[in-house]
Amino acid sequence: MQIATLGPSGNNHELIAQRYLNMRCSGEGSITLFTQFEDAFQALINGQVSHVLQCTAHFSHSDCVGRFMHRAYPVDTFIAGSKPLALIAQRALTHPIQIALQPATRYYTDLTGFDEIIEAPTTVAVAEGLLSGQFEAGICAEEVLTQSPEQLRLVQSLGPALDTWVMFATTPLPLSSPLRLDHEDDNHPRHY
Repeated sequence: MQIATLGPSGNNHELIAQRYLNMRCSGEGSITLFTQFEDAFQALINGQVSHVLQCTAHFSHSDCVGRFMHRAYPVDTFIAGSKPLALIAQRALTHPIQIALQPATRYYTDLTGFDEIIEAPTTVAVAEGLLSGQFEAGICAEEVLTQSPEQLRLVQSLGPALDTWVMFATTPLPLSSPLRLDHEDDNHPRHY
């Protein structure tokens, strides 16, 4: 199995793709990281990879489903937890006024104490910005604290986000698949 998913390395898409290979493919397979999902889906259509893994919380999910309809089919779905997340701040700042976040994490905690919200493309970009001193505070993987404990401090542990993930391939599931709910006679709907 050759899985395409979103980079950069160290993000949750790579983490969940590796978990998938470990749990469903005995660790066999490879992961190719792309900077945009559109490129990952195009690689699937072109036969460069066998599957694309996408989190449904990603802002491009609905666009990719529509854009690649009848060419990329959902063939598996599951729920998986992300790396434990946290609100982290620069240790030298008692009350940071700016926070960086990936837009999907915007409502993971109360942000009313911040005057400025800076959107970053990934939680990895938030971590990199915190480590470089570019951001006063941010929501990213809690593990970034171990990289610079003298510079960063924990404001709030948020735990892992539980998300729904979809695996795509170029061949649809058969109508008899237990993952499909459309194989029953839809002409006789049940009344509840």
